[in-house]
Amino acid sequence: MDPLHLRSAGTSLVISFSSGEAEIIHWGADLGSTLPDLAILGEPIPHSAIDATVPAGLLPQASSSWRGRPGLRGHRIADGVSGLDFSPRLRTVAARREGNTAVIEQADPDAGIAVDSTLTLHDGGLLELRHTVTNSGTTPYQLDELATVLPVAPDAVELLDLTGRWCRENHPQRRAIQQGTWVRTGRHGRTGHDSSIVLAAGTPGFGNRRGKVWATHLAWSGNHEQFTDTLGDGRTMIGGSELLGPAEVILEPQGTYTTPALFAAYSDRGLDGISEAFYNWFRSRPHHVLPAAGGGKPRPVVLNTWEAVYFDHNLDTLIELADSAAELGVERFVLDDGWFRGRRDDHAGLGDWYVDESLWPSGLTPLISAVTSRGMEFGLWVEPEMVNLDSDIARAHPDWIVGPAAVSHKDGGRLPLEWRNQHIIDLVNPEAWQYIFGRIDALLSENNISYLKWDQNRDLLEHGHGGRFSVHEQTLAAYRLFDELRKAHPGVEIESCSSGGARVDLGILERTDRIWASDCNDALERQTIQRWTGLVVPPELVGGHIGPTTSHTTARTHDLSFRAITALFGHFGMEWDVREVQGAEREQLKRFIGLYKEHRDLIHSGRMVRADVPDESLMLHGAVSAGSPEAGTTAALFALVSTRTTSAEQPGRVSIPGLEPDRTYRVEALSPAPGDTDYAHTFTQVQPPAWLADGAVANGRFLAEVGLPMPILNPEHALLLRFTAL
Repeated sequence: MDPLHLRSAGTSLVISFSSGEAEIIHWGADLGSTLPDLAILGEPIPHSAIDATVPAGLLPQASSSWRGRPGLRGHRIADGVSGLDFSPRLRTVAARREGNTAVIEQADPDAGIAVDSTLTLHDGGLLELRHTVTNSGTTPYQLDELATVLPVAPDAVELLDLTGRWCRENHPQRRAIQQGTWVRTGRHGRTGHDSSIVLAAGTPGFGNRRGKVWATHLAWSGNHEQFTDTLGDGRTMIGGSELLGPAEVILEPQGTYTTPALFAAYSDRGLDGISEAFYNWFRSRPHHVLPAAGGGKPRPVVLNTWEAVYFDHNLDTLIELADSAAELGVERFVLDDGWFRGRRDDHAGLGDWYVDESLWPSGLTPLISAVTSRGMEFGLWVEPEMVNLDSDIARAHPDWIVGPAAVSHKDGGRLPLEWRNQHIIDLVNPEAWQYIFGRIDALLSENNISYLKWDQNRDLLEHGHGGRFSVHEQTLAAYRLFDELRKAHPGVEIESCSSGGARVDLGILERTDRIWASDCNDALERQTIQRWTGLVVPPELVGGHIGPTTSHTTARTHDLSFRAITALFGHFGMEWDVREVQGAEREQLKRFIGLYKEHRDLIHSGRMVRADVPDESLMLHGAVSAGSPEAGTTAALFALVSTRTTSAEQPGRVSIPGLEPDRTYRVEALSPAPGDTDYAHTFTQVQPPAWLADGAVANGRFLAEVGLPMPILNPEHALLLRFTAL
């Protein structure tokens, strides 16, 4: 059987069948249109080893003497005996290429197992891989794991992944790749605050724009594992899988299970090349939110009411807030938690998705009418997957509350410990699912709601249905809830919020229009959170809001320009009682809203560029226009950010990468501007650099190789720069 060779955007994927099983023998740099005879890749056989060449199969397996982590784990259950057919010997039955997709069928008739694999190398270079296993035998088969894995080249010696916690999501950590298995396990029942949205292996010291990188992302919102597996023979595999609970998936004869998609990208241009592959894929989706320049709708300026009023819902107050928001130029007004029955704090009401008549005797209509008459869309906060014990629905249907026992807590079953005073509603139960669907469907049908902020505020740690582990089925049921509501209300946008960034993955992003990266609006924390969330997720899908002057979650105080420049490079909004913003500060806020509206098409369609700045106290990132080859890079917007004090007296020249080398640009500082309320706080210098007042003109090569001397920024301040092609 001839090899299959997929090529796209500087990446090649080569699949060989010479061993009898499918094996990826190259995933990395483009190899051109012609391959040599792949027999030249035959490996030597060492002493004290298997007397044959051991393939690193598409599904590594012990039957081929693979000594690392297997791709498929499970066993057959027959006549009360388990453990049968525990080691399949999969061999290729058929393989074909359909455009840039490889479809491979492997089977072991003796074990009664077949696996179909689909590998698509998308136009922008992003690889999508998934497997489907079928029990072709006559007795049940218990599946323990079906993993998607890829080989990385020997020069990948360093590993980067992300971790975090509530209000500190997506922070990087690095380590050397050594022999053994490095596993990141997520047992949250959701993606998790500490989950890594990317696992990246690379050459020594790979950075934003340097080095080779091989990166993967598992598109799944439930329990999962991500791993690298390095064997004694020097080969390294990288991949991920759904983490299945005890006996969670048992395949009856002809039953099937399909893995979550593993998305993967190769780059010889550092991490920015990885982002480019993911962004190209996101932006090519038919349902992706496009900027106006791409024929879509601009991402509207948002005001969310949470940090303005919390649970204190009063129609007059909220209309005052809407008036103030509209005067500033806000385009979407989102009413947060507290609008439904019994919801005066976070102890009660979840699950009772009826408008509270004591607060809203005429329903939400008066507020919605006030908002929409002022030219804004109306959005609403919901948390459909959760329930408080103090709720009408919990009292009526205690059996709908998820727990480890087969009986409800009212009948002696044990409940998991509470988290934020709440439990989980069992969406695996068809009646519970239908109730939740019906209530949210009714809210959307009876009210002029354009947007749902869909929250999910706890882990699913003891998640069972009928006494059996059920995170897998709960995740699929939640997906189905999103899908059916979107089908019933195609014009409604949905934000995925999960106590901030605890459900950020491509599984949920296939069903939502943006994510809330963190409950923390502290601009200093957000610089890191948004930078690393943006490694995979483009800025038009990442909510970034200006919070109050003193942060709700950290008590840090920041100037408006720092908070606004931070929020600008995402889907911009505010979570702030803007009625309090008056005078010069209000005019400055209006100017930032205007800057966002002026540049959002660029930010939401351009290439993301992140510089490798030697001074670790400084960050430089921006969006560069990605027009036609004829138009080229016509504009760019960059932020220079100071996160702490520097060891040097001045930052010196900072290089600006990503512009066209032979094109000339005018550079100007947009913010903070003289006269802004925080201008004097931003800099500590007797004299600014020569170009700052009137701008500078230089070509892209000069800006990248020589750079510009930057002003001396105080810690936790930022400078916004615009580049315009002449």
